[in-house]
Amino acid sequence: MPDYSADSDAIYHQLFSHPEMVADLLTGFLDATLLTDLDLPRMKRLNTKFTAARGKRRRGDMVWEIPTHSGGPLFILLILEFQSTIDPWMPLRILVYSGLLYQQLVDERKLTAEQGLPPVLPVVLFNGQPRWHAATRLHEVIQLPKDSPLWQYQPEMRYHVIDEGRYAEEELQGLGSLSALLFHLEHPARPEAVLETGRLLAQWFKNHPEGVVLKGLFRELLLGAMERTDGFNPLPTVPEELQEVVNMLAYHIEKWKKEAALEGELRGDIRGEQKGKADLLLRLLRRRFGDVPEWAITRVASAEVSTLEAWSERIFDTPSLETLLQPVPAHDGALQE
Repeated sequence: MPDYSADSDAIYHQLFSHPEMVADLLTGFLDATLLTDLDLPRMKRLNTKFTAARGKRRRGDMVWEIPTHSGGPLFILLILEFQSTIDPWMPLRILVYSGLLYQQLVDERKLTAEQGLPPVLPVVLFNGQPRWHAATRLHEVIQLPKDSPLWQYQPEMRYHVIDEGRYAEEELQGLGSLSALLFHLEHPARPEAVLETGRLLAQWFKNHPEGVVLKGLFRELLLGAMERTDGFNPLPTVPEELQEVVNMLAYHIEKWKKEAALEGELRGDIRGEQKGKADLLLRLLRRRFGDVPEWAITRVASAEVSTLEAWSERIFDTPSLETLLQPVPAHDGALQE
C-alpha cells in the first residue's frame, strides 16, 4: 500500500493553492473584523520570487493578493509549517519575507512614495504535534530594556498563527468548514474519529460537487490519517472515490474492533489460566519447601503456562527450590522461563 502520510505537506500546498480553500481558512479562523473589507472571491495567487534562508525556495510559503472594497489590495502571506519543531525565529522570517514582498511590488508595479505600500497580513498555519509557543511579535525577540529609547528605532512585525491542534473538537464541529474538517483529520484520537470526519467530508463534497479537485486531495489526506492512527491495518485495496473509501474504512474498522475484542478475550483467558496455575504452584511450593523467597514468587508469576505445568509435575521429585525453578527445555530445543 502506498505511504499516503509521507508527503502530506505537498498535499497541503496543493490544497492551499486553491482560492476557495484559502478563503475557507480565513473566514473560519481569522477575526471577522479583518475580513469585512476583503473581496475574497476575487483573490488571486501572486508569483513571488523571493527565497528562504540558504537560497532554498520554500514551497509551503505563498502570497495571495485580495482586492479590498475600499480600494487597493491586501496581501496575505501564508506560511505552511509542517515541521515537528517550532521556529523561534518566525517573527524575523515574517519580517524578511514581507520586506522581500514589498521590494518585489515596488520593482514590478513601479510603486511611488505617494502611492505607499499595500498592507500585508502574515498567517502561519501549523499542523505539528506540540502547541505553538513561539513569539508572534518581533519586539518579543529583540533584547532591549522596556524603557530603552532605542525601541522607537526597532523594526516591528507580527503574525497571526493558526495552530490546528489547539482547537477543541467541539469548536471545530461548530464551524462546519473544510478547514475545520482538515484540522479534525490531521489530529485524530482514534480510527473512529477519522471515519467520522471522512463521513462529514463525503457529505460536504456531495453538497459542493464543484470541488472535485479538492475532494481528491482530501481522499489522500483521509488515507494518510488512517495510516498514522494506532490500530490501523493496511487496506487490501483503495477505492478511487472518497465515499467508497469511507465505506471501506467503516467496514474494516468494525472488523478490526471485533478482532481486537476476540484477541482481548483470548489474552484474558490465557492470563486467567496462568494466574490460576501460578497460585496453585506457589501453594504447593510452600507445602514442599516452606517460605518461598521473593525471587521465586517473581519467577513463578512471570512463567508461561507450559512451564508452570512442568514445574508442578516434578515438584516432589526435586530436592531444592533452586533446582526446580530452572528454565524448562522446550520441545523445539529452545528454553522457556
